Amino acid sequence: MSENGETDEDDERVLEARLRASSPDGVLHPLKTGVEVVDYDPIWPVLFARESERIHRVLGGAVRRLDHAGSTSVPGLAAKPCIDIILALASSADEPSYVPAMEAAGYVLRIREPEWFEHRVFKGPDTNINLHVYTEGCEEIGRMLAFRDWLRTHEDDRALYERTKKELAQREWKYMQAYADAKTEVVKEILGRALA
Repeated sequence: MSENGETDEDDERVLEARLRASSPDGVLHPLKTGVEVVDYDPIWPVLFARESERIHRVLGGAVRRLDHAGSTSVPGLAAKPCIDIILALASSADEPSYVPAMEAAGYVLRIREPEWFEHRVFKGPDTNINLHVYTEGCEEIGRMLAFRDWLRTHEDDRALYERTKKELAQREWKYMQAYADAKTEVVKEILGRALA
């Protein structure tokens, strides 16, 4: 039982409600296997470049910004083998302007969070990606890129983050979001230094 009296079951119900609310089809996607954190792979920037080309072909001039983010964008950092990409558009809330084209190209809209920066997430047609869609100028884009850039140039924090991820990956998680949430404190700590 936690300090506020909630049980693990209560926490899981809250998480499941949050996940269901952000899922366009209301379907939950539990992990089939554990969280895998692997050594850095030089193929990750290549996979990003391929996705970048495809997204530019699909959306053309609507793309305001496209960046490789997350752990796979940091040379030398162990990561889940999933490429995180930031896509900035004129308005991520204007789904008719981009979702049909993305879906026609094989991307699947998995997350819709209008209450959190109008954030959307697509999964890729043939590569394990998280394509994070935001409105151009969104402050979350700046935070994600500041975190990436800091880890690229600060070995001590890169080691801290890697150690944390590997330790958490040893635990059992029903949903990937629970694993991501468990990293929050160390992410905040490192981001605080990056933004100072």
